Amino acid sequence: MEARIRVLIAKPGLDGHDRGAKVVARGLRDAGMEVVYTGLHRTPEQIVRAAVDEDVDVVGISVLSGAHDRLVPEVVSGLRAEGRGDALVLVGGIIPDADVPALRAAGVHLVFGPGTTLEHIVEAIRAGVGNRDQALAGTSPTR
Repeated sequence: MEARIRVLIAKPGLDGHDRGAKVVARGLRDAGMEVVYTGLHRTPEQIVRAAVDEDVDVVGISVLSGAHDRLVPEVVSGLRAEGRGDALVLVGGIIPDADVPALRAAGVHLVFGPGTTLEHIVEAIRAGVGNRDQALAGTSPTR
Protein backbone atom coordinates (compact mmCIF):
# COMPACT_ATOMS: atom_id res chain seq x y z
CA MET A 1 0.00 0.00 0.00
CA GLU A 2 1.33 3.40 -0.99
CA ALA A 3 1.97 5.90 1.83
CA ARG A 4 -0.32 8.90 1.87
CA ILE A 5 1.22 12.26 1.12
CA ARG A 6 1.41 14.41 4.26
CA VAL A 7 0.87 18.15 3.82
CA LEU A 8 1.18 21.02 6.27
CA ILE A 9 -0.88 24.12 5.46
CA ALA A 10 0.39 27.21 7.28
CA LYS A 11 -0.64 30.86 7.66
CA PRO A 12 2.40 32.92 8.69
CA GLY A 13 2.47 36.39 10.11
CA LEU A 14 -0.41 38.72 10.77
CA ASP A 15 -2.54 37.59 7.83
CA GLY A 16 -5.98 36.81 9.26
CA HIS A 17 -7.64 35.49 6.10
CA ASP A 18 -7.68 31.71 6.03
CA ARG A 19 -10.68 30.76 3.92
CA GLY A 20 -8.49 29.85 0.92
CA ALA A 21 -6.13 27.81 3.08
CA LYS A 22 -9.07 25.89 4.52
CA VAL A 23 -10.53 25.25 1.06
CA VAL A 24 -7.17 23.91 -0.15
CA ALA A 25 -6.77 21.78 3.00
CA ARG A 26 -10.19 20.20 2.46
CA GLY A 27 -9.48 19.63 -1.24
CA LEU A 28 -6.21 17.88 -0.44
CA ARG A 29 -7.95 15.70 2.15
CA ASP A 30 -10.63 14.84 -0.39
CA ALA A 31 -7.82 13.82 -2.76
CA GLY A 32 -6.55 11.33 -0.15
CA MET A 33 -3.74 13.33 1.41
CA GLU A 34 -3.17 13.75 5.14
CA VAL A 35 -3.38 17.43 5.99
CA VAL A 36 -2.29 19.34 9.08
CA TYR A 37 -3.49 22.94 9.36
CA THR A 38 -1.50 25.17 11.69
CA GLY A 39 -4.08 27.90 12.13
CA LEU A 40 -3.52 31.62 11.89
CA HIS A 41 -0.64 33.88 12.91
CA ARG A 42 2.22 31.38 12.96
CA THR A 43 5.86 32.37 13.04
CA PRO A 44 8.29 30.77 10.60
CA GLU A 45 9.79 28.91 13.56
CA GLN A 46 6.40 27.47 14.53
CA ILE A 47 5.78 26.38 10.95
CA VAL A 48 9.16 24.64 10.74
CA ARG A 49 8.61 22.92 14.11
CA ALA A 50 5.18 21.68 13.00
CA ALA A 51 6.61 20.41 9.70
CA VAL A 52 9.36 18.51 11.49
CA ASP A 53 7.09 17.16 14.23
CA GLU A 54 4.45 16.03 11.74
CA ASP A 55 7.04 14.60 9.30
CA VAL A 56 5.32 16.15 6.30
CA ASP A 57 6.23 15.78 2.64
CA VAL A 58 4.89 19.21 1.66
CA VAL A 59 4.73 22.59 3.38
CA GLY A 60 2.04 24.82 1.87
CA ILE A 61 2.22 28.45 2.92
CA SER A 62 -0.73 30.76 2.33
CA VAL A 63 0.12 34.46 2.33
CA LEU A 64 -2.20 37.34 1.54
CA SER A 65 -0.49 40.02 3.63
CA GLY A 66 2.43 40.88 1.37
CA ALA A 67 5.01 39.56 3.83
CA HIS A 68 5.90 36.55 1.68
CA ASP A 69 9.28 37.98 0.72
CA ARG A 70 10.44 37.88 4.35
CA LEU A 71 8.47 35.04 5.95
CA VAL A 72 8.72 32.33 3.30
CA PRO A 73 12.54 32.33 2.97
CA GLU A 74 12.72 32.03 6.78
CA VAL A 75 10.57 28.89 6.61
CA VAL A 76 12.69 27.38 3.83
CA SER A 77 15.90 28.20 5.70
CA GLY A 78 14.51 26.72 8.90
CA LEU A 79 13.49 23.50 7.14
CA ARG A 80 17.00 23.14 5.75
CA ALA A 81 18.55 23.79 9.17
CA GLU A 82 16.35 21.05 10.64
CA GLY A 83 17.38 18.56 7.95
CA ARG A 84 14.04 18.82 6.13
CA GLY A 85 15.21 20.55 2.99
CA ASP A 86 13.61 17.67 1.07
CA ALA A 87 10.08 18.89 1.92
CA LEU A 88 8.39 20.53 -1.04
CA VAL A 89 7.55 24.14 -0.25
CA LEU A 90 4.55 25.62 -2.01
CA VAL A 91 3.22 29.15 -1.66
CA GLY A 92 -0.26 30.36 -2.47
CA GLY A 93 -1.97 33.69 -2.20
CA ILE A 94 -1.50 37.19 -3.49
CA ILE A 95 2.06 37.02 -4.80
CA PRO A 96 3.12 39.58 -7.42
CA ASP A 97 4.69 37.99 -10.51
CA ALA A 98 7.82 40.07 -9.92
CA ASP A 99 8.34 38.32 -6.54
CA VAL A 100 8.13 34.75 -7.83
CA PRO A 101 11.77 34.47 -9.02
CA ALA A 102 13.09 35.47 -5.57
CA LEU A 103 10.82 32.92 -3.89
CA ARG A 104 11.97 30.23 -6.30
CA ALA A 105 15.61 31.18 -5.68
CA ALA A 106 14.99 30.90 -1.94
CA GLY A 107 13.82 27.30 -2.39
CA VAL A 108 10.09 27.50 -3.07
CA HIS A 109 9.07 24.79 -5.52
CA LEU A 110 5.81 26.29 -6.83
CA VAL A 111 3.77 29.45 -6.40
CA PHE A 112 -0.02 29.35 -6.89
CA GLY A 113 -1.98 32.52 -7.48
CA PRO A 114 -5.66 33.33 -7.21
CA GLY A 115 -7.83 31.15 -9.44
CA THR A 116 -5.58 28.09 -9.30
CA THR A 117 -7.78 25.00 -9.33
CA LEU A 118 -7.64 22.37 -6.62
CA GLU A 119 -7.04 19.79 -9.33
CA HIS A 120 -3.92 21.64 -10.44
CA ILE A 121 -2.63 21.86 -6.86
CA VAL A 122 -3.26 18.14 -6.24
CA GLU A 123 -1.54 17.17 -9.49
CA ALA A 124 1.44 19.42 -8.76
CA ILE A 125 1.86 17.96 -5.27
CA ARG A 126 1.65 14.38 -6.49
CA ALA A 127 4.15 15.05 -9.28
CA GLY A 128 6.50 16.97 -6.99
CA VAL A 129 6.52 14.32 -4.27
CA GLY A 130 6.87 11.55 -6.86
CA ASN A 131 9.81 13.27 -8.55
CA ARG A 132 11.46 13.94 -5.18
CA ASP A 133 11.06 10.32 -4.11
CA GLN A 134 12.50 9.10 -7.41
CA ALA A 135 15.44 11.48 -7.11
CA LEU A 136 16.13 10.30 -3.56
CA ALA A 137 15.99 6.68 -4.76
CA GLY A 138 18.47 7.46 -7.53
CA THR A 139 16.08 7.05 -10.46
CA SER A 140 15.15 9.67 -12.98
CA PRO A 141 11.70 11.28 -12.90
CA THR A 142 9.21 10.34 -15.59
CA ARG A 143 8.18 13.94 -16.31
